[in-house]
Amino acid sequence: MIHFTLYSRSYCHLCDDMLSALKNLAGESVPVTVIDIDAEGNETLLARYDELVPVLVGRRVGQPADQPDQQLCHYFLNENTVRDFLSKA
Repeated sequence: MIHFTLYSRSYCHLCDDMLSALKNLAGESVPVTVIDIDAEGNETLLARYDELVPVLVGRRVGQPADQPDQQLCHYFLNENTVRDFLSKA
């Protein structure tokens, strides 16, 4: 099983576009957590993703905790990368 996290901003139309494209590609059954980097008050997220949002990362359920999530794309959904990630699940 796969889980996606989308780092975004509430006023970001690219973020809305990426979420919509991801749901069209992966379907509604794949969980997606949307995290607003501004609303979280987390300086680490803001420093890491400030100029890159939207940023899509993926994690395979059962993946070792010491293995980081895989950053798949930013700004626009990279369909080939996401399909490849999904096919290896």
